[in-house]
Amino acid sequence: MAKDLVVPLAPNVWRIPLVRDLVNGFILRDDDGQVTLVDMGVSSSGPKVVAALGAIGAGPSDVTRLVLTHAHPDHAGGAAHVARETGRGFTIHHDDAAYAMEGSSPPRDRSFLLGRLFDRFSRPGRDFEPLTVEREMVDGEVLPVAGGLRVVHTPGHSPGHVSLLHEESRTLITGDAIFNVMGLRWPVKAFCTDFRMTQRTAHELGELDYDVAAFTHGTELRDRPREAIRRFLSAHRATADG
Repeated sequence: MAKDLVVPLAPNVWRIPLVRDLVNGFILRDDDGQVTLVDMGVSSSGPKVVAALGAIGAGPSDVTRLVLTHAHPDHAGGAAHVARETGRGFTIHHDDAAYAMEGSSPPRDRSFLLGRLFDRFSRPGRDFEPLTVEREMVDGEVLPVAGGLRVVHTPGHSPGHVSLLHEESRTLITGDAIFNVMGLRWPVKAFCTDFRMTQRTAHELGELDYDVAAFTHGTELRDRPREAIRRFLSAHRATADG
């Protein structure tokens, strides 16, 4: 297995380093060989996602589901390429579906100057290639992926942002609710639709049960990750409540 293409997280679960460890996607494989891909990185990442399939002995024809944690160009940038290679459409939360279909990011938090500037220059179809949405997921449902992938709606970074809990391997994919880049931290404020909401809803992650915390930005935590995330959330509670 090419270590530079995939990082094993648990049985049948891998991280795909798409821009070093700073931007990641994920692979989950069912016992029967069906493959689910989660997040496809920036615009140049599509071929890397497809190459990662080869690293686990799979190919585009094995992919049966494409999932996005939210409709931002560092997650959906490579998505159209992967869709063409696999012939699949996307599963995304209802509240981000329209943005994915028009290829635009949801509104940014206009309480920050940078958020207002990003909004000014964002246009449909210019943030990433418009995507076909096959299915709109909702909070609390369990997708039939590799023994069960629970949808945890954690809005704020975007209206339809979700984190995903793979129950069988006890692996949490945080999405952009929390980063792990030079330590646990919040996502960039101006990239959020509502930064205060991001802080509030991330507390859901402290209530879940998992053995590995995987991040779309940064490397995974394997040593008591729930405790580490709870400490981070507790330390930032005053900010979230303020």
